[in-house]
Amino acid sequence: MTPFDLLAAAAANPGFDVETATRAYLDTLQGAARAKSDAYFEGGYWLGLWGTVIGVLVDWLLLRFRVTHAVRAFAERRSQRRAFAVWLTALAYLALSTAITLPWAIYTGFLRERQYDLMNQGFGGWLGELAISFALSLVFVPLLIMAVYAVIRRAPRTWWLWATAVVGAFAFAAMVVSPVYIAPLFNTYTEMEAGPLRSKIEAVAAKYDIPADHIYVSDASKQTKRISANVSGLGPTIRITLNDNLLNRTSEPEILAVMGHEMGHYVLGHGFRNVAWLLVVFGVCFFLVSVIAPRLIARYGERWGVRELADPASLPVLSAVFSVCALLATPAINTLIRTAESEADAFGLEAAREPDGFASTAMRLSEYRKIEPGPVEEFLFFDHPSGETRVRMAMQWKKDNVPGAEVVRPPAGYLDR
Repeated sequence: MTPFDLLAAAAANPGFDVETATRAYLDTLQGAARAKSDAYFEGGYWLGLWGTVIGVLVDWLLLRFRVTHAVRAFAERRSQRRAFAVWLTALAYLALSTAITLPWAIYTGFLRERQYDLMNQGFGGWLGELAISFALSLVFVPLLIMAVYAVIRRAPRTWWLWATAVVGAFAFAAMVVSPVYIAPLFNTYTEMEAGPLRSKIEAVAAKYDIPADHIYVSDASKQTKRISANVSGLGPTIRITLNDNLLNRTSEPEILAVMGHEMGHYVLGHGFRNVAWLLVVFGVCFFLVSVIAPRLIARYGERWGVRELADPASLPVLSAVFSVCALLATPAINTLIRTAESEADAFGLEAAREPDGFASTAMRLSEYRKIEPGPVEEFLFFDHPSGETRVRMAMQWKKDNVPGAEVVRPPAGYLDR
């Protein structure tokens, strides 16, 4: 649409008030439902802090009782290969830290989700999936740690830069293989049935040259009540996926609005861009580790049984420092992701042309996202635009692009579907 078209549309809608239209949606979430949503999201502000504190405490315990020192010494008695010592130390570190923090994982991942009525899954199913995730981490994380320690040994001054590149390579590989080999371990993916809705999704994809030979539906309802969709993979693994909650709980305009948003991530290259920016953050954190960790080891290394940074027994030191740096970088990470999400929102409105569907979806996400935060609160803690921001964007788009637009007042209770 040209600037002249925008002016014409705006002139054609002098009676359409964006604030009134926005408030009509926001006011559908009131009373206990809004208090519950706010409490869930605000409680999450503390989870990152306490999770970091618990993680650092675990690292300190492993150092205080010289656990990684003992594992590394055992590995060196069995083999002269440094890679074996790193691998075994990483394996033991993952197993012990996971076991110690299991109560925290149960609270944050299961009990709290059940408390706020966001989970459909029983404890046995949830624990089984946690075991699958743990098994995968035992396979892949030690490989990543081995690569990081290899570059520490070979480039002691610039290892932080090479470690960032290593993380980037692992992230790229994960983007390629995850949709085909990892995601099916947790959910069943079936081809979306042919019909008018699929044809409309394919039409939107075709406008932007998005491969749509396969559109999958995942059975996420066995785990959660959340609605979701994505365009994932790279090259031959690219696929469009929406979960069954989106199909069963929302209307066609809402589904098309969500799919337009997700296609925006693909067209705008957010997968690569987000990884690139996150690697910048990782690089800064690794650099800080390269400065702080050696000083800690110089002061406490003998007490911990850690000889140097390249000693795999130093793994808890690296982990603790990196965790604190990552926590401090949370606002920057949130801003990077939130910016991409806002761009995808704008793209999705143009692609699907369903502003009321988009606004309705933004309100549905209020089940677990605070709908009207303050500006500082949104900057610090939101990795997506708030519901208020999204609804207002949709209503502004409607005013600018839909001749004769009228304020829609959603029916009471529509969010309960």
